[in-house]
Amino acid sequence: MHDIMTVAIDAAREAGEFLRSQRRTVLAVETKEDRSLVTNADKEAERLIVARIEAAFPGHDILGEERGRTSRGSDHTWVIDPLDGTHNYIRGLEIYGVSIGVLRGSAFAAGAIYIPETREMYGAERGGGAFRNDRKIHVSGRADLASATLAFDSELRLETRRKVAVLGNLCPRIFNIRLVGSSARILSYISEGVVDGVIEFSDKPWDFAAGVVLVEEAGGTMTSFSGAPLSVSDSAYIASNALLHAALRDATA
Repeated sequence: MHDIMTVAIDAAREAGEFLRSQRRTVLAVETKEDRSLVTNADKEAERLIVARIEAAFPGHDILGEERGRTSRGSDHTWVIDPLDGTHNYIRGLEIYGVSIGVLRGSAFAAGAIYIPETREMYGAERGGGAFRNDRKIHVSGRADLASATLAFDSELRLETRRKVAVLGNLCPRIFNIRLVGSSARILSYISEGVVDGVIEFSDKPWDFAAGVVLVEEAGGTMTSFSGAPLSVSDSAYIASNALLHAALRDATA
């Protein structure tokens, strides 16, 4: 997997530096059918990533947020979010990232997340630990909700009643809750212990594919709401430092 990690890291950094260089320029913004936003910067960043992958692994499958799926019958699938946090990016908020995950079969095998504004590179491959800028990282040791910081699904306009009910369950028991607007940033925060967990109701595979390996290799847990191992077909999940996982699952029941 080391060659795959090199390509993932190099591609994430190249795309991220491109995004950072373009952040204050005029963007062409489109609204998709699901009301999410896409810019010319998203599309160009994805093109840069795909070019690197196809140069190194021309037979691999690719699933990109903007280009869809390219199937070649490979056992490896690259799952790409070229700009996770597009709305933040458009509005000038510096909370966004590039997320590149790799599946081997149906298993999450490796991932790289790059945060351009802080130039932080997060990487993990199965069995190899999790790293930020080549330094090993680990989830937090907080075991009490009363001292925990949780991130939460920021799309409150979707499933509003259910999400507000879960928030109402958590708020009296938890120290604080943040709506960040970028799964890549949240999952990288969990992997290094800055945030203790997240509850997401409607993510896409490119939002979390890189983060699964990162969180788990950092000692955390990431599952569906039922507690089953996460799959690429899931959309709702809980990621945590493991110590708080049962409590967060209970809150969503």
